[in-house]
Amino acid sequence: MWFWFAVIALLCWSGSDLFSKIGCRDSNDKTSYLKMVFAVGVVMGLHAIWQLAFNGVELNGRIVLIYLPVSALYILSMAIGYLGLRYIELSISSPICNSSGAIVAILVIATGGLEAAYSLPALIAVALVCIGVIGLGITEAREDEELRRERQKASNFFYSKSAVAILIPIIYCLLDALGTFADAKVLETLDEDSANAAYELTFLAVGLICGAYVFLFKKEKPDVRKGWPRFVGAAFETVGQFFYIYALADSRHVAYAAPIISSYCVVSVLWSRIMLKEKLSLRHYLCLLLVVIGIVIMGILDI
Repeated sequence: MWFWFAVIALLCWSGSDLFSKIGCRDSNDKTSYLKMVFAVGVVMGLHAIWQLAFNGVELNGRIVLIYLPVSALYILSMAIGYLGLRYIELSISSPICNSSGAIVAILVIATGGLEAAYSLPALIAVALVCIGVIGLGITEAREDEELRRERQKASNFFYSKSAVAILIPIIYCLLDALGTFADAKVLETLDEDSANAAYELTFLAVGLICGAYVFLFKKEKPDVRKGWPRFVGAAFETVGQFFYIYALADSRHVAYAAPIISSYCVVSVLWSRIMLKEKLSLRHYLCLLLVVIGIVIMGILDI
């Protein structure tokens, strides 16, 4: 079953990327990212309550506090990622955000010495991701504005050249990497199900705060037409996380499941091309190819 769990996680997380993009891409909606955080918080909170009520997951204030720094890093990274979807194509954002594994590897090397780098292929994978991300930044900065406008016609969304546009997914990547690095340390003392429930309930609290700010303080009216993709994206995110855990629980097949799941950004790029009509230049695709190859190699090595 590990194979199907991995495929489901891949499809769900790529679906989360797609619907989150649809829910956040309106540049005129300045609180779209907060509404996305609200949607994810509500869905994750409901899942956590279900786990506590029916699956006997243990949770108390101590566990929530111990896991709070990790939760904060993950939630902040996701909120920033949703903000970035207003400024850049999903087909660029998703591979950059998913490059956090390279940053984790760099952190491991920095704290544990070069011998912690697993192998030469691991170093090559990290280098490919870093080169690809830097290449994307250079390509975005140097692209002619008229050519950019021409290739974005089909999607009916024009993203202007901006350092912020490429910087936001990079910030997401760094924060997510710090969260993953801290997660590995904290989970040495906490049960995984309990930690996940703590994370989801913390996300619920943050989501409710964001919802109160948008709908009560700012007095924005809920828009079902614009809001439903956010909840679909949130559901995909939560279900993907569930099957991710079960796919990797089969320790004999981790080396196979990890690269399948880690390549979900490839499917996100495919959805962005088919569903959102995003079109990139050849240089963009070459840089993305380097990033994807690096991510897949890291998945195979299970960094």
